[in-house]
Formats: sequence, C-alpha cells, structure tokens
Amino acid sequence: MTVTVGVVVFPGTNCEHDVAAATERLGASARLVWHADGRLGDVDAVVLPGGFAHGDYLRPGAIARFAPVMAAVETFAAGGGPVVGICNGFQVLTEAHLLPGALQKNRGLRFVCETVEVEVASDRSVLTRGVDPGRRLRIPINHFEGSYTCDPDTLAELVGQDRIALRYTDNPNGSVADIAGVCNEAGNVVGLMPHPERACDPLLGSDDGLVLLGALIASSGAPLTGSPAAATATA
Repeated sequence: MTVTVGVVVFPGTNCEHDVAAATERLGASARLVWHADGRLGDVDAVVLPGGFAHGDYLRPGAIARFAPVMAAVETFAAGGGPVVGICNGFQVLTEAHLLPGALQKNRGLRFVCETVEVEVASDRSVLTRGVDPGRRLRIPINHFEGSYTCDPDTLAELVGQDRIALRYTDNPNGSVADIAGVCNEAGNVVGLMPHPERACDPLLGSDDGLVLLGALIASSGAPLTGSPAAATATA
C-alpha cells in the first residue's frame, strides 16, 4: 500500500513542492490540493504547508480558514485522518479551531530564519508516533508570527493530556512553555512551526525532518519504503 499525502495549496503557499518531494522520498505519493476544491479526494494524510496564505493580509491563516477545502479538512480530521500544519499551516489550523491557542509575533518583533533544536515531548501524535520522547532534532524555522500562545487553562490541558508534541531546547521566538508543536486530543491533528520538509538531506544540514514525516506516513497506514534511517526512527 502506498500512502497518498494531500498537500493543500493556498494563494501564497510556497512550501508545497518541498513537502511533496520529502514525502515522496519516503515512499509516499503526494497530491497537490487547490484551496478552492471542496473535496480532498482519496488521500491518507493531509499537510497544510508553509508560506503566506492569501498574503497574510488580515492575519496569518485568518482568510485561509474559510477556504472551501477547509470544510473537507475538518471532516477528514473528525474521522481520524492525519492532518499536519507546518508554519503557516499551523496558523491556519488554529484559526480553524482544529488546534487550540494562537500564533503571535515573535519575541522582540524579529523575523527568525535559522536551524533550531527541538525535543520530542510526546509520542502520542501522528507526527511523533514511534519516536522516543526526549529525542532531539535539528530543523529549520522561518517565521515572524510563530510565538505560540494560549491561556493558562489551555496550557494546563495540553500538559495534562500530553499534547505538546515538540519543544524548543533554546526558545527562539518566545513561545509559551517552549512549545514548537501541539496536537489535538485525539493526536491526529498536529501543528508545528519548524519545517521538517526542509531538513531531509544531510548535505543541506540535516535530515532530521525525515523522522517526523516518516512517523506521519507510518501513522497513515503503510510501511516506509524510503530512508532506512527514518524507518528505523519510526519503527
């Protein structure tokens, strides 16, 4: 069985082909899904990639949240389908209330573009399933509004339910509790600010992103056929 990953494309998305190439490297089939489509088609997982959906003219993700495709994404998620939002995709998922909290401007009002170290905080999400908590990964970030925030009750719920998927080891943006990624209660919807699709080749600095994307593909119902290192990490 080959997993098919639907990669949603909004006007302003700029990481869709990176996500497609990374997932195909791991043996999946990638399909671009246009934001105006009312259906996802036959897919096993969905990724909302990074970029600047609709130019972020209102606030990141606020316009994309109303795109026709999002009704299909919500239905897919409600049925247990794996959904991952990366960077701008994370912002869309919070705007759509598929994930709690919000992303605000970085501490110091600085745009950050660097490789950071994150620690796997939980293995109960589709993006970290089978990955040992405590494992550290080097993955790039590239954002201005990537500081995760939520009210104290929501934070207590995330901690109590083991829903913080990733934490920064050296917080680059002021995110509350060093949060780099969170999941919903079921663990099938995940948002993260780091870009795993940009960490898929050691020649470019790191292939640690394959660990997370490999977990997503494995969680979608098929064994990995790509990188042996990623397969070992998610076994």
